Amino acid sequence: MQSVSEEKFRQEITRFCHLIYEKCYVASTDGNVSVRLPDGNIMCTPTICNKGFVKPEDMVIIDSKGKRVKGERKASSEMAMHLLIYEMRPDANAVVHAHPACATAYAAAGIPLNKALISEVVLALGCIPLAEYGTPGTPELTDQLRPFVKSYDALLMANHGVVTSGANLEDAFNRMDTVEHFAKISIYTKILGRERLLSSEDVEKLWVQRQKYYGLDESEAQPKDPMCPVTDGLSETISLTRSELIDLIERVVSTLK
Repeated sequence: MQSVSEEKFRQEITRFCHLIYEKCYVASTDGNVSVRLPDGNIMCTPTICNKGFVKPEDMVIIDSKGKRVKGERKASSEMAMHLLIYEMRPDANAVVHAHPACATAYAAAGIPLNKALISEVVLALGCIPLAEYGTPGTPELTDQLRPFVKSYDALLMANHGVVTSGANLEDAFNRMDTVEHFAKISIYTKILGRERLLSSEDVEKLWVQRQKYYGLDESEAQPKDPMCPVTDGLSETISLTRSELIDLIERVVSTLK
């Protein structure tokens, strides 16, 4: 007979699975979700399941080594990634892996979301680095994630997707939501042709606030690479008027003659 606590976690995972499906963060049988139970075991989504239709009774319980403890179905093939995060992050009790379109586009393009563009993202996540590609469900993937897990709550995985962790499932989901929202804004600034980044001074102030908000010690709250603010608050992108662009082209052509 399952405990009230176990039933609560089954319902909670189901709710967030349906939510990430409704928000189009996963398609078909993509993604996986897990929580750390009070006894140290992990409850997770089963392999090959559509997150929009998964049910509480579908969930699987595994131990810290990945061995099935309870459940009729097999655990997701990517649980090694979750287990790595739980091992390295005692503060993490939930992990969400998904493929939100805009953030995954950055991952597929090999571009980290590491620019100091939005104050709320600096406060919430610092930045979202890119882990190099590793074959899903193999030690290659965990080897690529290992250098980042301890310092970051959200990671892009090259040619794969996004993984976030948190103190609970709502926390992990909110971080996934933030990553995708930030990716959209970043794309929009590129469409507009200009990014105006926060200055180093602005970033330092935000890190002080981050330290207060999240109760971090000084070493945990300091900016970490690859955060990339610019000192003058201007973007690496240069905006020119049409007449300025024509003048520049004419001067270049004149020089080449």
